[in-house]
Amino acid sequence: MVHIGDVIPSWTMDSVDPARMKTMAAILRDPYPVHWDRDANVAMGLAGRVINQGPLNLGYVVNMLLDWAGPTCIRRLTVSFARPVLDGDVVVAGGRVTTINVHNDELRAHCDVWLERDGERVVVGTAVVALSNNFAESL
Repeated sequence: MVHIGDVIPSWTMDSVDPARMKTMAAILRDPYPVHWDRDANVAMGLAGRVINQGPLNLGYVVNMLLDWAGPTCIRRLTVSFARPVLDGDVVVAGGRVTTINVHNDELRAHCDVWLERDGERVVVGTAVVALSNNFAESL
């Protein structure tokens, strides 16, 4: 059963992996060294840590929504990237249901979503999620 105000079960990335960042930089053909060159980042005050790409941070929020409502649930997702996520960080994706409605015979939850590091929200946004029949039957 889903209600307005319900907290979506969190999803945790225990340690942001710099190897994934380097792979993502190659896939995206992203030449910006902040994602893969530790030495270049020392001059930026990042103590030799690399910055996670936005798509990877967004993916953590997506994983949380998919775990909660299923593999085809996301209808809209909009986020802002407030602070960088660095290699080795532990981040937790979370969310809360703000409204529930029916759109074209589909039960949908509108949610606030976020990604936190040490309690600080580093990504914030909103999502519209289709609720499966399992959710609908309980209403």
